[in-house]
Amino acid sequence: MSKYAAILAAGAVAFLTACAPGSAATPGGGSEDGRLRVVASTSILSDVVKNVAGDAATVTGLMPPGVDPHTYEPRLHATRDIAYADVVFTNGLLLEPQSLTRTVETTARPGAAVVELAEQAQRYGFSPIPLVEDASLDTVWLGLKVATKGDLPPTAVADFRLTGARGPGEAAAFVLGTFGTPEVLFNTRDRVDHKDVTTLPTDAHTHVSWAFSEPGVYELDFRADVRPSVDATEVRESVERTVTVVVGNDPAQAAPGKQVIDHGHVDIATVVDGESSDIVLRGDAPPDLGTDEAVIAVPNTTLQPIPPQREFRFLGQPGQETYLLPQAVLGRHVHGELDPHLWHDVSAMKAVVQVVRDELSAADPANADAYAGNARGYLAQLDEVDEFMSAAIQSIPEENRNLVTTHHGYSYLGRAYGMKIAGFVTPNPSVQASPRDLMALTRTLENLDVPAVFLEPELAGKSNELTETAKTLGVRVCPIRGDSLDPEGSGEARSYVEFMRANGASLSECLKGRE
Repeated sequence: MSKYAAILAAGAVAFLTACAPGSAATPGGGSEDGRLRVVASTSILSDVVKNVAGDAATVTGLMPPGVDPHTYEPRLHATRDIAYADVVFTNGLLLEPQSLTRTVETTARPGAAVVELAEQAQRYGFSPIPLVEDASLDTVWLGLKVATKGDLPPTAVADFRLTGARGPGEAAAFVLGTFGTPEVLFNTRDRVDHKDVTTLPTDAHTHVSWAFSEPGVYELDFRADVRPSVDATEVRESVERTVTVVVGNDPAQAAPGKQVIDHGHVDIATVVDGESSDIVLRGDAPPDLGTDEAVIAVPNTTLQPIPPQREFRFLGQPGQETYLLPQAVLGRHVHGELDPHLWHDVSAMKAVVQVVRDELSAADPANADAYAGNARGYLAQLDEVDEFMSAAIQSIPEENRNLVTTHHGYSYLGRAYGMKIAGFVTPNPSVQASPRDLMALTRTLENLDVPAVFLEPELAGKSNELTETAKTLGVRVCPIRGDSLDPEGSGEARSYVEFMRANGASLSECLKGRE
C-alpha cells in the first residue's frame, strides 16, 4: 500500500467511526465511557473474552456467528474496530486468513496489545497438536508449502508461479471448495501466463488437486517469489525449479536413477532460510528431496471421467478421462504445522481464559480485580462443561467412540475425551462422488459398525451421495458444531458453553448404539 493510499484509508476509518450511529470510539484508544475497547477475531473467542471482560470492557467480535474463520474477509467496519482497539485477540496458529492477519498488523494502533491466544496459552499448559495428516491414500498427496527460517515479517507471502510446462498433454492444478466448486491455480490448456499463480502466507501449506490429460512425462517449471506482504511489489527472494511428474508409465523406466515418490503427503515447498532459497519436495519425514533428484508418480488407478458440470470444462469435455491426484481434504485448507482448532478441548480454553485475564489486566490495571473475579467464575463454568464432556463420551461404548465427520478439525476433542478420529464424510453436491470414494466410505462405516456420522448444521442436507451412503447402511446423520457459534435465530449453541454441551450431547446420544 502506498503512503498516499494509507493516508486515505486511515481517513476513511476515522470518518466512518466518527459518523457511525452510537459510536463510542475515540482515537486515543478506549471509549467515551472510559471502558477498555477489545476486539476478538472469531465468534467463539468473542464469547470467551466477553465472559472475562464483563462490564469493565467493550468487546467486539470481528466474525459474526455462523462465519467460517478460515475464509473470513475483513470489511471496513472490522478495520475500524481494530484501529481503535486497546487489545486485539486472535486465535493464531494460522487459523485466521492472511487478509485478516495483515489487517491486524497494519491497522492496530501503536501501543495496542495484539495477542495470538493459541500461542500464549502454552504458558498455562496448553499443548498444540502437530498437523500430521492421514496419508492413507494409495497415491501421493501433492500440496504447496512455504517454509521459512529467515528474518521475514509475519505478513510475508510467497507467490507460486507456473512459468512453463512440457509433456504429452495438458496439466492443471486446482482446489475444490467446500461445496465442490473448483478454483483453478495452474492450467496449461489456455497457455501458461500471468494467471498461473497462487499466493500463500509464510509457514503455511495447502492441499491441491492435480490433473493430467495424457500418460507420459511432464516437466513443470515453477518460480517462487517471496514478498514482505501481499500488498508489496518488492521481491525479497526468488527461485526457479522444475518438478517432474510421471503419469501412467513406469517411473523407474521413464526417469531412471531418480527417487520415485508414489505415496504419502508431499509438498512442492519453497524454503527460505535468510541466505538462499530453494524449491524442494518435502514429505512428512526428512530429508527434503531436490526437484532434480525425484519424480512424482501418478498411477493408472487415478484415471477417471471428467465431471459433467460446466465448472470442470477447464479439464476437458465431460466423459473424457483425466489422471487425477486428489487433494484429499476438501476446501481451501491453508494451515501451518500445528492444529489451530483448540476450542474443542475445554481444558485448552481454560488456558486461553487465563491469558485473556492477564492481557486485560495489563492493559487496564484499574479493573484487574474485576477481570480476575470474572475469570474465576467462568473457569468454574468451564470445569463443569469439561466434566460434562468427559461423562458424555464415557457414556458411549468404547467400540463406538469413532468420529466420522465432514471437518478435519476435531483432533483436540479426540485427544481430550478419548474419541477416535475415524474419517471424514465430505459433502460435495457439485461433484458426483466417485465409486471408489463411496466404496471407501462404505467400508469405513461397515468395518467399524459406526452408528452415526456427523455434519455441521450449515451443511445438513447438502452432502448428497455421501450422506445417502450412511442412510443406506442405517447410519444416522447427526449434528456437530465446528468453527463457529450458531447464528442468531438458529440453533442452540449461542455461547461457547452451549456449543460444547450441544456437541457432547449429540455425540453421546447418537453413538450409544443402534436402536
